Amino acid sequence: MSRDLAIDLGTANTLVYRQGEGIVFNQPTVLAVDSKGTVLAMGEEAWKMMDHAPADVVAVQPLRDGTISEFDVLRRMIKTIFSRVGISRFPRPRVLVCVPSTITEVERRAVQDAAKSSGARSVVLVEEPLAAAIGAHLPVHEPVGNLIVDIGGGTSEMAVVSMGGVVDGRAVRTGGFDMDTAIQKQIHRVYGVAIGGKTAERVKIAVGSAYPAAGLPPVVISGRQISTGMPVEIEVTGEQIREALSETVVEIVAAARQCLAQAPPELTHDVLETGMFLCGGGALLRGMDMMLAQECEVPVHTAERPLETVVLGAGLMLEDLQAYQSTLLLERRR
Repeated sequence: MSRDLAIDLGTANTLVYRQGEGIVFNQPTVLAVDSKGTVLAMGEEAWKMMDHAPADVVAVQPLRDGTISEFDVLRRMIKTIFSRVGISRFPRPRVLVCVPSTITEVERRAVQDAAKSSGARSVVLVEEPLAAAIGAHLPVHEPVGNLIVDIGGGTSEMAVVSMGGVVDGRAVRTGGFDMDTAIQKQIHRVYGVAIGGKTAERVKIAVGSAYPAAGLPPVVISGRQISTGMPVEIEVTGEQIREALSETVVEIVAAARQCLAQAPPELTHDVLETGMFLCGGGALLRGMDMMLAQECEVPVHTAERPLETVVLGAGLMLEDLQAYQSTLLLERRR
């Protein structure tokens, strides 16, 4: 059985697709590291460890806002992933890695080197919007315009894809983490209460929305009163959270509008008929599709598996890497 892999290296989550098997790894992109640099845990285990970890153990996220902030941690993370999915150096696998379109050439080389030093035989880098379009089963090879919007944890990317390549693309360093931060700031400003990122994420999932949503009951959350330092419970409404998220949502919508506006007219006409395709964790925010449809004036369709669309597209490419390499002009690095 082939051991070749496709990796969606996301700011929030990392997913791995193994050829012939499908998705074999799906964990948060975080490591628990001690003062000596030893990796103690990864993913959900790392977050759980942090609840009771000593002071010299920290949670490290190698990617922030779509850029690599910790090169050495990234290398160790990829090595840990290879170990988790049962990859050994013999036979060495080919690896396809999905990366944000905003990363620099230095970062691209860092990803390549990290995968090779962990045991990859060869490395192909592909930009996430292209993989997302393939994962959404869009007709990327045909002479029609397809607009994909991928709202990730640290970056939101939009691209018009046609004839096997990206015709026009945009990326903003805004995503799910910025939504969580906005909720934290709103709770601080209105109630004088500090809450953690995980609590903010739970609030976003429970009552967050990009478009007015009726029937959402208030949610009670726990935090720390800034003035006294004491634990406190407060009740927040969906309207308050929608207000907190509005700035981030507007930035993402504006980027999608710009991408559509600057695409060639004949491809824009195709998108007006077929619509926009939405994926990534941000696709799960209530009303995000409605907000995009209203502001961009096109139909909006949410991918069947929005959190997995990119890695599933990469998996399809992996199954026939030679064909996609020539057709999509992928850069293969040996």
